[in-house]
Order: sequence, then structure tokens, then C-alpha cells
Amino acid sequence: MSRFLSRVGAFSAGHRGVVAVAWVLVTAVFALLTVTGAKFSDSAFSIAGAESTTALATMEREFPERVAPDEGELLLVVQAADGATVTDAASAALVGDLVARAQDVPSVLSASDPFDEQQPFVSEDGTVAVSTLAVELETDGAEVDQARVEADLRAAAADLTAAGLRLEVGGALEDGPPEILGPTEAVGAVVAFVVLLITFGSLAAAGANMLMALAGVAVGVLGVLGWSATGEGIQSTTLVLAVMLGLAVGIDYTLFILSRFRDELRAGLDTRAAIARATGTAGSSVVVAGATVVIALAGLALVRIPFITEMGLGAAFGVVVAVLLSLTAVPAVLAGMGRKALPKRERDGAAAPREDSRAMTALSSWVHGVVRRPVVFLVAGTAVVAALAAPALGMATELDVPGGVDPASSQRAAYTIVSDAFGAGEQDPLIVLFEGADPVGAAEAATATITGTAGVVDVSPPQVADSGDVAFLAVTSEFGPADARTSTLVEDLRSQLQTVEGATASVTGQTAVDVDVNAQLASGLVLYLIAVSAFSILLLTLVFRSIAIPLLATVGFLMSLAAGLGVTTLVFQDGVAGSLFGLEESRPIASLVPIIVVGVLFGLAMDYQVFLVSRIHEAHRRGLSTRQAVVAGFGQASPVVLAAATIMAAVFAGFALSGGDPMVSSIGLALAVGVLVDALLVRMVLVPAALELMGEASWWIPRWLDRVLPDLDVEGHGLTADDEADDAEVERDRQPELVG
Repeated sequence: MSRFLSRVGAFSAGHRGVVAVAWVLVTAVFALLTVTGAKFSDSAFSIAGAESTTALATMEREFPERVAPDEGELLLVVQAADGATVTDAASAALVGDLVARAQDVPSVLSASDPFDEQQPFVSEDGTVAVSTLAVELETDGAEVDQARVEADLRAAAADLTAAGLRLEVGGALEDGPPEILGPTEAVGAVVAFVVLLITFGSLAAAGANMLMALAGVAVGVLGVLGWSATGEGIQSTTLVLAVMLGLAVGIDYTLFILSRFRDELRAGLDTRAAIARATGTAGSSVVVAGATVVIALAGLALVRIPFITEMGLGAAFGVVVAVLLSLTAVPAVLAGMGRKALPKRERDGAAAPREDSRAMTALSSWVHGVVRRPVVFLVAGTAVVAALAAPALGMATELDVPGGVDPASSQRAAYTIVSDAFGAGEQDPLIVLFEGADPVGAAEAATATITGTAGVVDVSPPQVADSGDVAFLAVTSEFGPADARTSTLVEDLRSQLQTVEGATASVTGQTAVDVDVNAQLASGLVLYLIAVSAFSILLLTLVFRSIAIPLLATVGFLMSLAAGLGVTTLVFQDGVAGSLFGLEESRPIASLVPIIVVGVLFGLAMDYQVFLVSRIHEAHRRGLSTRQAVVAGFGQASPVVLAAATIMAAVFAGFALSGGDPMVSSIGLALAVGVLVDALLVRMVLVPAALELMGEASWWIPRWLDRVLPDLDVEGHGLTADDEADDAEVERDRQPELVG
């Protein structure tokens, strides 16, 4: 692989115009797809083939009047003051007047009468009345602004609120396009640039690194948006994750190649040869690391939840762009920079190479201390990770926040009022669907069983489809959709309805779908964690021809994962320092967070393992002992790993501190902590200490396995062999030819 990538780098350096035109054409294609129909979808979670999803599709087909794809739904919730009711003559008149005025509000298509005798929506104690509004989602091709609709409704209710009645607007219309880069994300990018500037000591090198990363993000975003135009749209979180990961790995992958290029220049190679060798060596590490991230993200399809699969593929595309850009565009840029990539004092070749003073640096002193006292550092490092990970033992999860994520919003207030007045499950009822020869008879027979089930507050009369083959009951739960007891209720209903005669019964509705998704996430997380761990062991066995190192890397990844989730639980669930992250209330972690963090952090942890240990392994193959190889390889790779981790943590911290979507913020925090723990504790403390303790056993592999496994040549041994062969040929040419 190193030979092939070396040729790719050399070609890119020698044909900069071709590379530039190729990337411009790719970007233009993505941009064209984007402008012709990029769109976002806020469809609910679902699992293909699950009982709840299949039954919900039947509901949409058989009861089309309940489905309005071009309409949204809002609730006008009116609550009387203490000791009063909304049913007295004066209050009822005000409510009726509000309903009439609401229908005149722009974008509102209809408003139901809460006092309608056929379908009343008034609490038993008469304190709460609810009107259901049908609202347009788009007007003249533009999305309807919910804030404007709510302001118009409050203006229409001025007389009502002046009389002491409380008005809240519940529900939510579709979200608009996400904010991809806000102020905190921009600050994270600035911090990353400062770290690059300190690391390189060259404005040209730091600027080129950042420019390449931003270019990769731009191409990746256009590609994901172009993909959205070919289907039904993408979730907004998919684009945010693609940007978050694309920016982080784009900076790091360019950093790896640029750092190696500078090392080769210092070693005396000319620009073209340094580019070829850097692309062949560091580029091989980038390919392995990038492939690991991509496979881990694409592997999210194992969970069999379309939303998760979409997020994984979108983020994986951003990583693929970053890898391709670093292997082609970066060499082209380096060819134009030449020795300007070095600090000014080194460009003329007079300054001593930095390798001569590495033994005196703080990082070299650090690794000497680690290998002298490996047990102390191993125990201390493990204890720190365990302390950070401990809160994860109490981690709880929820799929959605009932009533919306903002606790101070009118949406949350309306949800709370309705839940208290009508039952926690009133706004998210369970649907029991009956399909068969006698669906009505089956529904009527099952009503008594359902009513007697613990946790059921109310059961509606059967409603029959026009075909006559399908009927359903709406079941109001005593518990909210995020309550663990709702999951138990769904399972109880499914168990009890298995023996219904005359029709097949299914429990569906969005609450039931959420219950199934949560269960699938829980079981899928275990399967996925096993799969990525097995893949880690296989990949690193191929790379390092060792049994111990892959196991060590996998254990290190699991430790970093636990620490990241532990700190995230401490902040978002327990509320410690929550205000720093714009957290207005403490809640369980979003169910999607653990599995997304596993997929992303796994790949990033392998990045650092490959880059650090490949340098150590390279030194060991030159004949150094394990201790000497650890010190030498650590001295070469640790500054780059430290810079890369700092940059990546800064990018993720920008998203964590954004104060927007709590799920995005919690993912950002978990990744920021996970990356720092992995780089600073696992790779710079635990790995050197463990290698010192294992000694030469670190590199052991059965001979039969070594013969069977293909050689990926990540460390560039093929390039070294080619160089030695070239040197030998040159030396032969210099020898005098004997004649006669």
C-alpha cells in the first residue's frame, strides 16, 4: 500500500492542475445536486419490519384522513385560574371567540371546538379546554415560521388572557435547516488553528492545514446535501455530525501527512521525494485510520434503524472526502509550498533538525519516566479513567423529550397542562390495530381486556376503515411516552392480545414505535460494540503483526468510551456544570448518543493507536529493543498525536458548548472527553507502560498466522527497501569497470 500511495502523492505533486480541476468538478456536481433539491426530513424514528412500524403503515393506508403530510398540528391549550373553570358562560364564550379568531390566523387551516358534543376536549374538572389546529407547513414554497403563528394566536387571545385565563401553544411544526457552524463552533476552529500554528511554527503550514480541512468540510457538506436531493431528505442531525467529524478528521489527516513531509525535508530529501515518502508512510496510516472510521460508521447499519444508518453513512462520507483530499490535494499544495512548510530558521537547511533535540523535550522526558515506572503509571492511569467512567454506571436514556427540549417554552407548558388534566398518555396514545375478517368484533371483545390492563386510563370506541377489514382503538396510558412503565404496558398489551379471535391485533402509534426503537437501540448497542471490537482486533493484527497490541488497543478504546460517557452522564443527566453547556434542565441521555459515540470514537481511537504504535513498531523493526523503540517512536509521534487530539477536542468542544440541540451537545462532549482521555491517558500513559511490561512479547504472533495474513505495509517498509535497492544500484554504477 505504501508504494501505491507514494506514487499517488508523487503524481498529485507533479500534476497540480489536474488535481485542482478534478476536485472543482466533483464540487460542482455536488453543488448542482444540492441546488436542485436538497431537503431535510424530520420523519419519526422507525424500524423496518417491526410490529409497530408495519401496523403504522397500515394505519396510514387505511385511515388517510388521519394523515395530512402537508399539514402540521398545534394545540391551543386554555387553562382557567385557580377556583374557576373554562365551562362557565363567560369563559366558554371567550374560548369560542378564540377558536373563531384562530381560524383567521395566516397558515391556520382549521381549529376544532373543544366544546363539540361529538368530540369534546375539556377536562373532567372543567379547568382545561384544548383546540386542535391544522397548520400549513409551507406557504409559497417557504416554511411556515412557528414563532410567527404563535405570536398571531396570542394576539387573537388578548381578551381571553386579559380575563385571567392562561393560554399555551403546544405541538411543533417541522424544524428548519440546522445551524451548522455557530459562534462556539467557530471558536473551536480558531483554537484548532492556533494549535496548528504552535505545532508547525509556520503560518504557511498552519494555514494550508486549516484550508484543506475546511475545503474537505465544504465538499462533504455539498455531497451530503446532494445525497439528500436524491431521496426523501435527511435528518438535520446527519449533516451536523458529518460537519463535526469531517472538520476534525480533516485537520488531523492533513496534520499527519504535513508533519511527515516536514520530517522528510529535515532528513535531506527534496520536495518531490519528501511528498512521495510522506504520502506513502503517513498516508498509509491515514488510509487505515480513515477506513476504520468509515467501516465503524457504516457498521451502524447493524442496528437496523434507518435514522442511525443515515447518520452513519452521512458522517462516513465526510470522512471519505477528508481521506481522499489528504492523499491528493494535500500533496499538490505541498508541492507549491516546498520548504515554506518549515519554520523560517530551518528553510535554508542550516538549522539543526528537530530530531537532534527531541530527547530533551518534555514529551521524551515523560516517556522515559513511564517506562522506568510502568506499574505506577499503569495503575494511576487506570484509576483516573475509572473515576471518569463511574457515572456511566447510572446512565439512563430516553429517545425524545416529551413536550420539547426547552423547559421554559410554551410547548412544554402546554404538554404539561394537558398531561396533568387528561393523563400522561393523552397526547401520545397507543393504537391497537385489528386486521382480519371481523375487526370490529375483535376490537369490541378486546376492549374489556385492554381497559382492565394496569396503566390504561381510557379506551376509545372502535373506528373502522372504509374497506371494513381494519379497525383500531386509541388507548390512553397513565404514563408518559418516556416512562419506563409505558414500555411494560406495550409488552403487556401485546401479550394479552395474542389470543384475540376474528382479527390479528398489533400495538402501534408513535409511542409504541419509540418503545421498539429504544429496545432495538439497547440490544443493537451490545451487538455493535462486539462487532467493532472484533474488527479492531482483526485490523490491528493485520497492521502490526501482533496479538498483544490489538488487544491493548481495544481495551484502551473501551476505557476512553467509558470515560466519555461517564462525564457526559455527570453533566447532562446529573446536572454537574450543566449551565456551562447551556443546559436548562437535567434529563436522561438521548438514546442515540451511546451508539453514535461508539461508532465515531472507535475510529478516532484507532487513529492515534495506528499513528503512535506504527512509529514504535518501525523503530523496533530497525533493531531497537522494545524500551528503546517505545522511547524513539513516542518521541517522533507524540507531538503530532498531542496536537491532533487537542485540535479534535477543540472542534468537538465547540459543538458541546453550542447550547443548541442537547443531543448534539452531549455527543460533542462525549467525543471531546473520549478523545482527550484516549490521547493523553491511554496512548501516552497506558500503552507505553503496557509495552514496557510486556517487552518483546508485545510483538509476538504465531508463525502460521503471520504467513497467512496479508502485509498492508502501513509503515513504508516497501519504500525503504526500494530506497536501499536504488542506493545499491547507484553504488554499483560508481564502481570502476574492469576491462580485460
